[in-house]
Amino acid sequence: MEDLTLRHPAELRLEDLEKRFGATAAVDRLNLLAEAGSLVALLGPSGCGKTTTLRMIAGFERPDHGRIVVASRDITGLPPHRRALGMVFQNYSLFPHKTVGENIAFGLRMSGMNRADRDEEVRRMLNLVQLSGYADRYPSQLSGGQQQRIALARSLVPNPRVLLLDEPLGALDKGLRESMQFELRSMQQRFGITTVLVTHDQEEALSMSDRIAVMSKGRILQIGSATEIYDRPATRFVAEFLGASNIFEGRPVDGEAGTQIEIEGSNGSIICIEAPIARSADDRIVLSVRPERVLIGPAAEMLSNRLQAKVLSAAFRGTYAAYQLHVPALGREIYAYRQADGPLGALAFRAGDHLVAGWRTNDSVVVEEDT
Repeated sequence: MEDLTLRHPAELRLEDLEKRFGATAAVDRLNLLAEAGSLVALLGPSGCGKTTTLRMIAGFERPDHGRIVVASRDITGLPPHRRALGMVFQNYSLFPHKTVGENIAFGLRMSGMNRADRDEEVRRMLNLVQLSGYADRYPSQLSGGQQQRIALARSLVPNPRVLLLDEPLGALDKGLRESMQFELRSMQQRFGITTVLVTHDQEEALSMSDRIAVMSKGRILQIGSATEIYDRPATRFVAEFLGASNIFEGRPVDGEAGTQIEIEGSNGSIICIEAPIARSADDRIVLSVRPERVLIGPAAEMLSNRLQAKVLSAAFRGTYAAYQLHVPALGREIYAYRQADGPLGALAFRAGDHLVAGWRTNDSVVVEEDT
């Protein structure tokens, strides 16, 4: 197998990065560390500042404040072509009138590399992305996944220090997108290149990243591994954006730490549930409980946190069943996911069934209300 090693992996640091468009702060004093050889995802909804952040790293936008540092070198003031970065766009940006080989060799030709060396580099990169023999084809003759790999090969052939991926799988259909997630991640690990991925797709961020930075309104709300972000969201926004979540609001009972919180139910009734922590009697507590942590039926009947519920709807989703439950005491709906069992398409409960729903105390997480 050919040596896949590019340059030594480079650490990327963003320090107090800020970009304003008029009165709007698109990126607001953002700090980020991408360790050498790691893949960090910037995840968030449209308008959260993730693409503007990537464009500043690439040199397409100039920050109003802050620094961009690669391998201890401040590149904030350098033009894009002097930053030693590779970039893959959502639409691949391949030259339609050039062959695959010419697309990959374009940057090498602009740098003055001779023809023989260019051809050798093209051959090597095509082999690495498993498209040997495609050098004379045109982009229009390739599938979406093949075009994506050619775009990746073109971005890697100049030996960049950092790879930037801007929604790289957004143009692919669901099945191909899922397979390409694994392929891209595998290739990034084999090359050992520091990578920043911009995406609004939670599944893509969870499956591809070493660390995820969840963004909103130009700021990073939380950064951590996929399991840390998913299992222990820091804020209500993170809990609700990264997967589904049941949110409960209440106050501690008598201010006792780690005991119960009171939730106001329908008709002014008060429901007490156990919470993992509580602060003071004056605090307002927000709890997040993932639907897959909600047990239903006999499995929930012995739990401290249990509520009578009625199934409003049930849907089979392949590996699990999703239930929408109405809880009369709360006067609202909650959601529960149950791992599929029995024949495909089988549902343990149907609309109209009455049951008990509950969760273990440690499966609820106290989150901060977003400001």
